Amino acid sequence: MKRRGKLPLIYSEKYNLDLGPHIFPSRKYHHLVEMLARDYVCRPEEMLTPAPASDADLLLVHTSEYLHKLKDNSLTPAERWRLEIPYTPQLLDAMRTTVGGTILAARKAREKGLAVHIGGGFHHAFPGHGEGFCLLNDVAVAARKLLHEERVSSVMIIDCDLHQGNGNAMIFRGDSRVFTFSIHQENNFPFEKPPSSMDIGLEDGAGDEEYLAALKVIPSLLDKVRPEIVFYLAGADPYEHDQLGGLSLTMQGFILRDRLVMSEAARRSIPLAALLAGGYARRPSDTVEIHYNMIVEAIAVFDGKR
Repeated sequence: MKRRGKLPLIYSEKYNLDLGPHIFPSRKYHHLVEMLARDYVCRPEEMLTPAPASDADLLLVHTSEYLHKLKDNSLTPAERWRLEIPYTPQLLDAMRTTVGGTILAARKAREKGLAVHIGGGFHHAFPGHGEGFCLLNDVAVAARKLLHEERVSSVMIIDCDLHQGNGNAMIFRGDSRVFTFSIHQENNFPFEKPPSSMDIGLEDGAGDEEYLAALKVIPSLLDKVRPEIVFYLAGADPYEHDQLGGLSLTMQGFILRDRLVMSEAARRSIPLAALLAGGYARRPSDTVEIHYNMIVEAIAVFDGKR
């Protein structure tokens, strides 16, 4: 597979919502783009801007009743509580654009071999409700769209967020075309975990050695599943100083994790769309640095240096 030109990076300013004193660091996207520009990695004008996903795309996963509630701003108090993030029309616009961004990242990955969405990875959203900061499930919609349009016949989701990808596990349960892999902290949200195709639940406090040893299953899984595209959720929340986590990955551990996943896919010429997913470090700059390092690793893989 030839890699032509620069690594595709997808981003929208709509992601930078003002959520007030909320633990979700929505400004991380803006700060990451600033850091990439400062270090001459990529200028904002070189990034691809996604369009919001259409209703037809969203309905590949989400119910018409749920979309109607979102458009009418008529979520019940219980549904708002379950979402755990303030619902506004601006949030809906940002999340629709996020879904569009992951769709675009998937298309660019298939064209170029690798693409990074500076956003995405909202894996807790179910067809009829949102939860855990996730309003819409961008990964599931993008995967379903590729399958629906017969662009691919097999998909693999490699979910390295701290939290198990319960939305994806449920949505693709029984669908042999989609292999869902999740490595996460077992004793953490979500407390009801629908089984993924393969789950690795790590004990509290697991660090680089345990995490990377468990992740060595990836090469054999890629050989067994032989997916035509991989969605990689490169969550920053397994970090040792994350506010919502209880794992202990170091900065170097993340670099080795990202290198392993992306280089093994590239070695097999499997297109990969990388997504930021979660991250809630006590110092927001640490979350940004983890995401930044992932993009640097992606560029190295894209350029054939890994």
